[in-house]
Amino acid sequence: MLIIGLTGGIGSGKSTVTGLFSALGVPCCDADDISHQLTRANSPALAEICALFGQGILTREGQLDRRQLRNIIFSNDKKRHQLEATLHPRIAEAIQHWIAQQTADYVIVSIPLLVESQSRYNFDRVLVIELDSAIQLERTARRDKMTEADIQAIVATQASDEQRRAIADDIIDNTGNIEKLRHQVSCLHEKYLNLV
Repeated sequence: MLIIGLTGGIGSGKSTVTGLFSALGVPCCDADDISHQLTRANSPALAEICALFGQGILTREGQLDRRQLRNIIFSNDKKRHQLEATLHPRIAEAIQHWIAQQTADYVIVSIPLLVESQSRYNFDRVLVIELDSAIQLERTARRDKMTEADIQAIVATQASDEQRRAIADDIIDNTGNIEKLRHQVSCLHEKYLNLV
């Protein structure tokens, strides 16, 4: 089985691309979804995060206030690294467990911080999604209701396009419309099936 690592910056279209692969019958795993599962109310990971950051990162209902946590970690490198040290090993373990259960010809594993955490994974290929930074800002602001300054703070902590390109086996250009994106995914799907 071929294991494809998928990455790209915030707002690059990782969820859309995994959705297109999934529509072709390809099993897809998303590190962000795993992170959300791991940090649900009353989970061990959330308890550790509260020990690091205090109860102020919880909503009244005991859920993780992701906006509040985001404000903390993207303004403090030390806090961000503490959060990553808490979550990334758990996420990697969950991904490895998911991969072990798959029987398809190939799978897609979407990891926003793949460049930063690559040593944890052993992918056969890396697929990078790229798009113009102005489009990235606009899409992210619309989707997440964030200011440009907040988005720029997140982008500044992520790998650069050049760093992602350096580890890429394949690149998707997501500056066009959904049909162009669907065509690129379809071509890669055929390519990956031929590599198995």
